[in-house]
Amino acid sequence: MPPGPWAASAARTDDGSADDGIRRFAAIWSRVIDPYTATSMTRAELEEHLLPLTRRLAAILESVPFDVRPAKDIGRAMVQAHCTDPQVLSQSLTVIDAYLLLYRPPAESLPPEAARGHLARLQHAFAAGFAEALRDRTLAEQEAIAHASLAAQARAERALHASEARFRALFEGAAIGIGISDLEGNILDVNETLARMFGGRVEEFRTRNVNEFMHPDDAPHVWKQYRELIRGERDHYRFEKPYFTHNGSAVWTNLTVSLIRDQNGTPQYQVAMMEDITERKLLTDRLRYQATHDPLTGLGNRALFFERLAEAFDSGDESTRLGLCYLDLDGFKAVNDSLGHEAGDRLLVAVAERFTGCLTGRNQLVARMGGDEFVALVVDPDCPEEVAGLARRFLAALDAPVRIDGRELSVTVSIGLLECTAASMKAAQMVQAADITLYRAKAQGGNRLAVFDAEANAREITRYGLTTRLPAALEEGEFFLEYQPLVALGDGRVMGAEALVRWRHPQQGVLGPDRFVALAEQTGLIVPLGYWVLEQACRQARAWQLELEQGAPRINVNLSVRQARNPGLVNDVARILKETELDASSLHLEITESALIGAEDQALDALRELTDMGIGLALDDFGTGYSNLSYLRRIPVHTLKIDRSFISGLQHPDAPGNPRDEKIVAGLVSLAHTLDLAVTVEGVETELQAERMRALQCETAQGWYFARPGPPDRITALCAAGADRWTGGACA
Repeated sequence: MPPGPWAASAARTDDGSADDGIRRFAAIWSRVIDPYTATSMTRAELEEHLLPLTRRLAAILESVPFDVRPAKDIGRAMVQAHCTDPQVLSQSLTVIDAYLLLYRPPAESLPPEAARGHLARLQHAFAAGFAEALRDRTLAEQEAIAHASLAAQARAERALHASEARFRALFEGAAIGIGISDLEGNILDVNETLARMFGGRVEEFRTRNVNEFMHPDDAPHVWKQYRELIRGERDHYRFEKPYFTHNGSAVWTNLTVSLIRDQNGTPQYQVAMMEDITERKLLTDRLRYQATHDPLTGLGNRALFFERLAEAFDSGDESTRLGLCYLDLDGFKAVNDSLGHEAGDRLLVAVAERFTGCLTGRNQLVARMGGDEFVALVVDPDCPEEVAGLARRFLAALDAPVRIDGRELSVTVSIGLLECTAASMKAAQMVQAADITLYRAKAQGGNRLAVFDAEANAREITRYGLTTRLPAALEEGEFFLEYQPLVALGDGRVMGAEALVRWRHPQQGVLGPDRFVALAEQTGLIVPLGYWVLEQACRQARAWQLELEQGAPRINVNLSVRQARNPGLVNDVARILKETELDASSLHLEITESALIGAEDQALDALRELTDMGIGLALDDFGTGYSNLSYLRRIPVHTLKIDRSFISGLQHPDAPGNPRDEKIVAGLVSLAHTLDLAVTVEGVETELQAERMRALQCETAQGWYFARPGPPDRITALCAAGADRWTGGACA
């Protein structure tokens, strides 16, 4: 067995090594098929002849988009070079399968599974081209035989059958089956080749009619053209057509039927010539099966599923109803990780068998999309509940554990269900919507069925669009900062400003951080985005210092979870402070409790290093998370920021709100002061809230009562105006 196709990826390093791989493949190919060729070429000449064909095969694998049609021409070229022995096709397919990816591996961007799929389709097209060329060659011979037969028959009739012996020799010695019948379909004669093809004797056929040989798989137009021929409306037709033999098996033939006319042009007889193509048909079917079925589970694969889906959409009937179940196993990764991939594969086989047992009609298909994902398609459900019933059977099929090697393995399945008409969606949209619905079921805990919801689907598509746009948005400068003041409750001075990032989206307008920060955190873009925010905010803080001289506010910048755990955090912050010429004491970093949950000592040490540099550290949204007080003694926090939710009910004198909220705030303030920590309260929107927080001895506050987030010059104006800006409850 040759090494895997990815073992030779180095063969693509340069043109020379790539051409060397091509030549090695051509040499192997020529050596394998040389014993079966009927050409006058030496093996060296045959190798040179195969060399350009090998390059074309390699080019097909590398084509974008992938197009296997040229592979048919390569198969034809083999027949044109007189390499017509069936072993040439068999050996060529074996060599392509074993060595083409080895000596001409695909681009690294193409996954191995896709590369093998491309290779299977290439083999199929190569075999189809070889077979078609062989068929055309045979048909040409058949036509020559037919014309010779007709000419011989005409000469025999004009010369009182003087050439009957020659016609009989041609008829009986032909390598293809030949049969003659009258216009009513009564068989007059067949040769020995045709009789052997059907497993009978020549005499038996002379008592039968052509109509007895109809096959249930015959297309309607086959017999339509037959009726046109016996009426004299056409002279011949050709089809690939199956027949039943005497023992009940099927024989596939390449059939040509020609009409025989007399000297006056009146139809007299019909002549059928048949080439047995059963082996070629079986090979074609086997290659197609391999290309459209999953080798592990035996289910249809992605290619077959999308083929059936396309057929349903291309049927021309826009009222066709379609049902789609997108399935993903819950807990399968744990099986792979703990018991190994072999056990995982056997589990997939068992799951596939159970899913297959859930199907109840020919209009239902279940296929494996890859990994532990499956998909079920229902075309024109018989009743409104058919698709939902199938989904429930899938869920129930995994209620019982799967027993493998004495172990009982338990997995469940999450399902996204979608039903629509062919007119309401495109095929790709349908699959995407079912996939999104599946992950809604996953998010709800798994082992459940989620039904498509148009609004949820639209939100997810929008979310996906934002995710894919994020990298370009950062590169193209679509982000900008706004600043909200932090005001001292004692004297009303602006003590600091919190930098808040905004996204000026080209289609959706200005987006707040609630729309994209979580997405950036998931994709990892939050790290470069966070450092961009930090750099811009530090530059602005330095600009305020140069402009205001006295009373310039410090700058508060939020630190994301990924940033807090980034090994380069300390060096990056130090670099930014140096480049912006901002003193470390003018920077406060805000970190949420969630960033500290599960943090390793290395991350906590980094925070200590930052505070040792003189940077302030604030614990943001305190009281809304786990409120693990151990962090307060493990890291040098300077400030606790109390979440707005605790003071939202304290806005109006006639609505005192929940008295517990004020007691909680008082307790948090007391705790902070006991630990020598300052307190900042968020979300102050009224003068009453400001007064109550001042009475509770909170040092600073921020909120719309003082100012909404805005451009840098608003902070400059607030610093210059001092406390008069909101004296008496005026909101800036």
